[in-house]
Amino acid sequence: MKKYILAIDQGTTSTRAILISHSGEKLFHAQRPVECLYPKPGWVEQDANSIWISVVDVINELLIVSGAKMEEIAAIGITNQRETTVVWEKETGKAIHKAIVWQSKQTQEICERFGHHTEMIRQKTGLRINPYFSASKIRFILENTPKGEERMNKGELLFGTIDSWLIYKMTQGKVHATDYSNASRTLLFNIKELCWDKELLKMWNINRNMLPEVKDNNADYGEATFFPGGAHIFGVAGDQQAALFGQCCFEKGQSKNTYGTGCFMLMNTG
Repeated sequence: MKKYILAIDQGTTSTRAILISHSGEKLFHAQRPVECLYPKPGWVEQDANSIWISVVDVINELLIVSGAKMEEIAAIGITNQRETTVVWEKETGKAIHKAIVWQSKQTQEICERFGHHTEMIRQKTGLRINPYFSASKIRFILENTPKGEERMNKGELLFGTIDSWLIYKMTQGKVHATDYSNASRTLLFNIKELCWDKELLKMWNINRNMLPEVKDNNADYGEATFFPGGAHIFGVAGDQQAALFGQCCFEKGQSKNTYGTGCFMLMNTG
């Protein structure tokens, strides 16, 4: 019998997992810290594999402490730090560079190259050119990894925000996907046409074949076969969008402010 929902919150400084009953009651909680690395002033990176291990650890702890079995999990939900960028090998699932974290400024120079495209980018994505977003981080990794461009062109590399990285690892490479809330924070996604934008991809010189499939938040993201008796992943959302609905901002004009590693205000625009 499916008794539980397993919620994963992969944040900037820690990874948390919560086991929730059929009635919505919080039953058990597990948490692990995640280390940030600061190789240069203004640079913020994380070890992508360490993030993955932290997720494995909290899930295993939750199952041990609760006595629950993966077969009893009705659905797994993932919410994640947004924009943080991972590029990995399609064949091995190994990251080729440290994950570049959302608040890192190491791609400022790359962003300045594209300053004359500001209005076009804003019209398509609703965003301004900034190191905050994923596109310049992908470009940085490709330019600062041996044969990065060549390997991208050969189709050997995949990109994902943290949700995509975790889905790929949990499904053992069977699913490479993201949701609309995370895709919309990359500077590559057309929010009017709801697709990866060909003009933006050409501008950033990023191949479409390295990007994840974009799916609805409540779509089936595949079976988490990494865990014996793996449940399916049925819910994915960036942490701030998830928090908006967690605060019950269901009506147009309602908004929330989250004070965490940063301060984030989001509004339901209808």
